[in-house]
Amino acid sequence: TITSFVDRGEDDRHTYVRKQKYIFNISAMEKEGLLGAELRILRTRPVDPRRARLPGSVYNLRISKCPADRQKPIILDSRSVDVLDAPKWEVFNIWKLFKMSRKEQQLTQLCFELEALDRGRTVDLRSLGFGRAGRQTKEKALLLVSGRTKKRDLFFNEVKARSGQDDKTVYEFLFNQRRKRRAPHSSRQAKGKKAKPRCTRRPLHVNFKEMGWDDWIIAPLDYEAYHCEGVCDFPLRSHLEPTNHAIIQTLMNSMDPESTPPSCCVPTKLSPISILYIDSANNVVYKQYEDMVVESCGCR
Repeated sequence: TITSFVDRGEDDRHTYVRKQKYIFNISAMEKEGLLGAELRILRTRPVDPRRARLPGSVYNLRISKCPADRQKPIILDSRSVDVLDAPKWEVFNIWKLFKMSRKEQQLTQLCFELEALDRGRTVDLRSLGFGRAGRQTKEKALLLVSGRTKKRDLFFNEVKARSGQDDKTVYEFLFNQRRKRRAPHSSRQAKGKKAKPRCTRRPLHVNFKEMGWDDWIIAPLDYEAYHCEGVCDFPLRSHLEPTNHAIIQTLMNSMDPESTPPSCCVPTKLSPISILYIDSANNVVYKQYEDMVVESCGCR
């Protein structure tokens, strides 16, 4: 899982910006199984040419944790940079902050401080293209956190969080949302009954746009999920990989259908897909969800 958090800090209205504070709300961050963290800050060409630095000069950028009270700043990453001609994302490795102390994982807000030095003297950050005035959301600094948890995330939980409904009413909410996007179905003519095919995998195309979820799911907007359909009658075929219980149940059903129901055609193997979406806290998340695609069907 990769989750991004957008900077909420603003520049002071001073003529000279010595330091910048980048503030992130991480209350929605999964605290378990963290693997890495980085801070991405966009550099652009200075808006005011009078503030621009001369080409060929080298400056030292330092990113540190915002000090509490009178504590010394904890430097997390640093690098040398020169004047640039085109926009560029500066990437800082801040994983050190989480490795130093588990306390950081319990916080709901993180604060980082950026400064630039030239021979030990601070430099106006706006002259190096770090001015934040008038930036759009896609241009703001990002905190990217990656992790892997042992628990199986249910896609239903994210849907429920976005709908604001409880378990009993979320289905009604989803049905109404989908109904608004679709034209009424034409009445289907009754047809004569046909013999049902044996248990097999069949197409099931999922279109998130038709479901009304394209306002928060970024990609993919559709995918092939497949489903299992068909009868499990006697004798069961070996390719259906029936369990011993399913074989006995199917045998009992063939002898007395009234007393024993047939075994069921269900998925026996499923695979995951990765989804890029905006979560209920308005963070961009890239997460892999298990058991989203049927790979094979069988009788159980």
